[in-house]
Amino acid sequence: MRPSVLCLSFTAFTLTALSAQPPASSTPPPADWIDPDTGHRIIRLSTEPGSSTLYFHDNSYTPEGDKLIFNSPSGVVLLDLTKLGTTPPAPEVIVPSTRGPYAARRSREIYFVRDGTPPGRSGPPASAQATRDGSPAAPTPTTESSSPTSAPVDPAAPSKRGGRSGGNFGGGEVFAYHVDTQATRKVAHASRTLINSDETFTLATVVAEDPSGATSKPAFREPRPQLARMFPGKKLAELTPEQQYAVNKEESLARRAMNPTGMAFTFTNLKTGEAKTTGYQYGSLNHMQFSPTDPNLLLYCHEGTWHEVDRIWTIRIDGTEKTLRHKRTLDMEIAGHEFWSYDGKTIWFDLQTPRSQVFWIAGVDLATGRETRYPVERNAWSVHYNISRDSRLFMGDGGDPTQVAFASDGQWINLFRPQTDGTLLREKLVNMEKHNYVTGRGGIEPNGSITPDNRWVIFSGNFHGARHVYAVEIAKSK
Repeated sequence: MRPSVLCLSFTAFTLTALSAQPPASSTPPPADWIDPDTGHRIIRLSTEPGSSTLYFHDNSYTPEGDKLIFNSPSGVVLLDLTKLGTTPPAPEVIVPSTRGPYAARRSREIYFVRDGTPPGRSGPPASAQATRDGSPAAPTPTTESSSPTSAPVDPAAPSKRGGRSGGNFGGGEVFAYHVDTQATRKVAHASRTLINSDETFTLATVVAEDPSGATSKPAFREPRPQLARMFPGKKLAELTPEQQYAVNKEESLARRAMNPTGMAFTFTNLKTGEAKTTGYQYGSLNHMQFSPTDPNLLLYCHEGTWHEVDRIWTIRIDGTEKTLRHKRTLDMEIAGHEFWSYDGKTIWFDLQTPRSQVFWIAGVDLATGRETRYPVERNAWSVHYNISRDSRLFMGDGGDPTQVAFASDGQWINLFRPQTDGTLLREKLVNMEKHNYVTGRGGIEPNGSITPDNRWVIFSGNFHGARHVYAVEIAKSK
């Protein structure tokens, strides 16, 4: 069937899973093997346990597509992709004691925050990966919470919370490292790596009321009991522990979503240092992503219970054209984990109509407002999806049985090929049966991406115990 085209906008939520962390092993995980269940080759890219890919929508590749970056406890790691599959990977820590890395969109630079010894760590760290200058490498600090506070904030002062975008974006000086010259420069006036495509602006969120009075506070809405919303006719005692956890989590999120705090964006000019607070609204602002092509356009979300909020928004840096990109039309409809197409023309997201029942990979065309929807089977649903640079392929990282799709066989790294009839041809790349998806209990979201040459899917996995970065070849091994 053809993907349905709608003049709509959109919102979603993924149910956090609760499963056991795979046991740690003293035996190093394999470096190169064929998945016996899929026939695809898998290569371990990281040498240091605890390494991980960037958040799924954060840019990990140089503009030319020849280099990949990822996180390790020792610092930012750079990997040459041009030799992947022909020679053993040679991951290299290019800058130690860093956090919040992000590959620049138009230059061969990597933004990062350098802030010395991470909080909660002491003593000299051990490095399992090389550094270019031969100096000891230091571990990466733990990501701080991006949840907004209700305390009053000076609208002119940017918050140190940059909003969730997969990494820790605030709280230190920002530098740019050139992958070819190895030169490092300070990015003036920046305190986070959330920087637009032409490096003219950065942003932070602030808790603030519109001083002009033009933004009216919504009327109070009584939070709706999430037990009845999520499991109609059920009592809490009748639910599994995983379901009870989900209900309690949604209760907390719903209170914030139904009666949000006033917030705004502070955009800082990186050339002059001038900061302007604009875009006043009532919502928990999160998941900020500058357009990969339009330096003046920001994608963001209203965080909270996905089936209670209209989540996906854009705004220009001057505060104009604040636009809801998908509006829910069904009760319990959800949409979220939004991300840009490489050309900046489409916003893609996970859509469920309604939650936990009907699944789509959906996208909204910014120029026309039309939506495209590709149907996804329950067992192919994924925590996150991503798209190739040429928009010919999608990948998904799967999910365990306790998440929002309640899939009985959903733990796979998936490849999706759009067909002319509007369907998706799914191919399983990696069996993730032994992977722990639960971020709150020792697990990790795979946070996958497709390499610019469409040859590999990069993802994080802990199926051998320790967390590592892997590549799976899209072409099946012969």
